[in-house]
Amino acid sequence: MRIAYKDRKLEAAIVAIKAVTSALVVASFVVLFGFDEPLIPKSILFTIQLGLLLIFLAGKVVRFFNAVFKKDYIVANWFEIPLLLALGATVLGSRWWFGGAEPEDVRHLGIGIYLIIEVLVKVCMASVGLAASGKNPTKTLIASFLVLIIAGGGLLMLPKASTGEPLSFVDALFTATSATCVTGLVVKDTGQDFTFMGQMIILALIQLGGLGIVVFGAVFALLLGQAFSIRESVAMQDVLSAQTLSRIGNMIVFIFVATVAIEAAGAVLLYPMWDNVPGVPTDVQFRWFCSIFHSISAFCNAGFGLFNDSLIRYSSQWQVYTVIATLIILGGLGFGVLYNLADIAANRIQRFFKRLFYKQYRLQMEFPRRMRLQTKIVLSISVFMIVLGAVMILLFEQYAGSPLDARPDILGAFFQSVTSRTAGFNTVDIAGMTASSKIVLIMWMFIGGSPGSTAGGIKTVTLAVIVMMVIATLRKRAEVEMFHRSVRPVVVGRAITVAMLFVVALFGTTLALSVTENPLPVQFAILDVMFEAVSALGTVGLTTGMTPTLTGAGKIIIIVAMLVGRLGPLTLLAALTFNLKPVRYNYPDEAIIVG
Repeated sequence: MRIAYKDRKLEAAIVAIKAVTSALVVASFVVLFGFDEPLIPKSILFTIQLGLLLIFLAGKVVRFFNAVFKKDYIVANWFEIPLLLALGATVLGSRWWFGGAEPEDVRHLGIGIYLIIEVLVKVCMASVGLAASGKNPTKTLIASFLVLIIAGGGLLMLPKASTGEPLSFVDALFTATSATCVTGLVVKDTGQDFTFMGQMIILALIQLGGLGIVVFGAVFALLLGQAFSIRESVAMQDVLSAQTLSRIGNMIVFIFVATVAIEAAGAVLLYPMWDNVPGVPTDVQFRWFCSIFHSISAFCNAGFGLFNDSLIRYSSQWQVYTVIATLIILGGLGFGVLYNLADIAANRIQRFFKRLFYKQYRLQMEFPRRMRLQTKIVLSISVFMIVLGAVMILLFEQYAGSPLDARPDILGAFFQSVTSRTAGFNTVDIAGMTASSKIVLIMWMFIGGSPGSTAGGIKTVTLAVIVMMVIATLRKRAEVEMFHRSVRPVVVGRAITVAMLFVVALFGTTLALSVTENPLPVQFAILDVMFEAVSALGTVGLTTGMTPTLTGAGKIIIIVAMLVGRLGPLTLLAALTFNLKPVRYNYPDEAIIVG
């Protein structure tokens, strides 16, 4: 809801002051919790936080009196009332209502929680506002990722984030980029080299990077009862790649509910998996953290794990092939497809009960919801790739000279076919696989997951459009056809552009790595260099073991490749050509010979 203010200059000044105040709040928590011993005495930090709280409260009072319509201001900020009541009750009742806890500690905790919520709400609201600012939306998307990466890298450099020496700038930036771009390539062992705080930072980056900070902002806005303006709805339609404007709110709510439900179910089902494994702590807190961490990592297709051998030690556990593989597949389908499937299922259930209990409405019922073309393509290509990849890996590993003890079984081949497209987990040693299997993995990483998901690569729909374009050319058909539908020429052109840009990026990254990593260690070949490049561009995270050996320049190249792969080459190109206007003329055509 847009609030009209009497004095716009005063409102702009308040916004600027609150932005600076929010930054100081974040800095105070970094100083308080990021070091073994706070750089500033705690008493001074708590006094600073109290002053920042008073600035926030003063800003609310000034904005209330500056608002043209006081009722609109109260309605738009209704959530502030219960927050302030809870803060007041905590501060005033700290001496009597919290058992034996120290009153001062209770007050500090209450103020800290309020400040965190205040900053979080402002960041989320600002992300939606920037996306709807009317400026280049792709630049806003890129900027949000860059801010998230830099902030995450800075937090990972804190002494309390790592178990040994603090991370270097390049290693922290590499880890933050890999987490934000949901890739999974690591130069440090996530389970051993990071403290619980560092692991929580990585997990937050995975979740925020997987769904996008703008989507989180929209979720917060809807949860707080904020109605989207037309411009904000259009911006969210662009971010979500949605086809209709009328269901943007429903889709955002679905994304939030589906993410929480799927990740929670995955964590519960993964909990028993950590039993009876040598070298793994058995305490309840660690097992729950492992379950939550791997569930979020799998659904976001991140590939981050808390063990240095990924999931090899759990290759005999059924949860790997049922729970984790399912989470990877669901995350790689895309929220648009999941929304369509959920909509169809709800419609079928609704029709069933109407026909069962309201027989008079049988002849008045509308046509059932149908599966969109996008959903049909994604499901068919995903199933085809999983089955074909599993078969090829199984054949190449069984009959192409792989060591007997390293040969995957049917389940192992299936899991690698699923995870190679985007997730980055592995139950077999990738370095020990045959060259034939590595080439299969390279092709699958190149293709990636589906549009609108956390996956990278050129995407399954792009592959389908290009293949059907070739078939249409061979059949001498004027249009590309799939499932008795024609595909628009502009979509065909976009698919070819995405594939070509990805090929250029892949060979460019491979060439750059071959220069920076020359001479290669004896255990690696040029195939391993290309494997590393496509894993970064496809935001997959599989590696033959080359990642920890990268030079500083090589790490920078992989960082850029991961960011390009997460945003997409076409998105970056669109950001550069946003202001170009289409020409209004055509040159005379002339026949040429190709092929």
